Amino acid sequence: MRVKKLLVTGSSGLIGSEVCEYFAALGWEIHGVDNNQRAAFFGPQGDNRRNQHRLEEKLNSFFHHELDIRDRAGVLELVKDVAPDAIVHSAAQPSHDLAARIPFDDFDTNAVGTLNLLEAARRSCPEAPFAALTTNKVYGDAPNELRLVELETRYDYADREYANGIPETFRIDQSKHSLFGASKVAADVMVQEYGRYFGIPSCCLRGGCLTGPNHSGVELHGFLSYLVKCNVTETPYHIYGYKGKQVRDNIHSLDVARFIAAFIDAPRAGEVYNLGGGRGNSCSILEAFTMIEQISGKKMVYDYVEKNREGDHICYISDLSKMRSHYRAWDLTKSLSDIFVETHASWAQRLQEVS
Repeated sequence: MRVKKLLVTGSSGLIGSEVCEYFAALGWEIHGVDNNQRAAFFGPQGDNRRNQHRLEEKLNSFFHHELDIRDRAGVLELVKDVAPDAIVHSAAQPSHDLAARIPFDDFDTNAVGTLNLLEAARRSCPEAPFAALTTNKVYGDAPNELRLVELETRYDYADREYANGIPETFRIDQSKHSLFGASKVAADVMVQEYGRYFGIPSCCLRGGCLTGPNHSGVELHGFLSYLVKCNVTETPYHIYGYKGKQVRDNIHSLDVARFIAAFIDAPRAGEVYNLGGGRGNSCSILEAFTMIEQISGKKMVYDYVEKNREGDHICYISDLSKMRSHYRAWDLTKSLSDIFVETHASWAQRLQEVS
């Protein structure tokens, strides 16, 4: 029987590497695309070569391709040569703040890079499911217009309509996105359009806080991973506005890979899903401090900056109803506590390796 082939962009990143391992265990041949651009964006702390080498050593069916997704000719050629049975696109410039300093690199990576892959898929493997990681930042700061209540350690939605979180029908325009959010809107809509216009089996996964033990979190990207790293290393963590009560929902990279597998098994064209941890896996910064302190035994060192980040969400929780209704066999398997424990163990091990 012919071995199925999966093409994964951003294969050395958190989600990409998890997807590579998950599908390799299912017997797929994995073609990873990554040029360690995260190190160029964030410096040595964002370097992902560790994940690349781990995949090369661990997976016999893994083939690494050193390629920048902005290289249109290179992308077209690679997709033609590999002829994958499915594509998972997780490569991106992921930072709000950095995007404002490198607008061309941000848009060329997020929007144009996505277009390069979509067109390569249309030309060479139009039947292959195409799952793209976008972001909840496509909604801009519109969620901040919702009525909120301030509780002791977090903000929450005041309207029962949003008890389960933000649905996919929430508007994505007429709000402040950051340049990063805007470039991801372009990518998101293009993925939908290749599904609706050309019939490509595609979906946009509008991620909340995607996290896990293999995340190389930095201050500009990687909320929980970076927060845990700061606690372990006793590095001051900067809270930007909202009293530290801003809320995020967190989903483990394994559960992301599991949903991608469910989509590839039963794909739809031009779909969108809010991919997060839902209410059960949500926490504020203050609540995250308490959780990691209980695990590590170390007090969090932090300071407070009055001004919030531009376009930042005060409270964002993903409504998982649509995901669960379309793919009834899928659900979260990793709790918020699991995520904290695994992430703490990973940072402790990494720091021990370099000490």
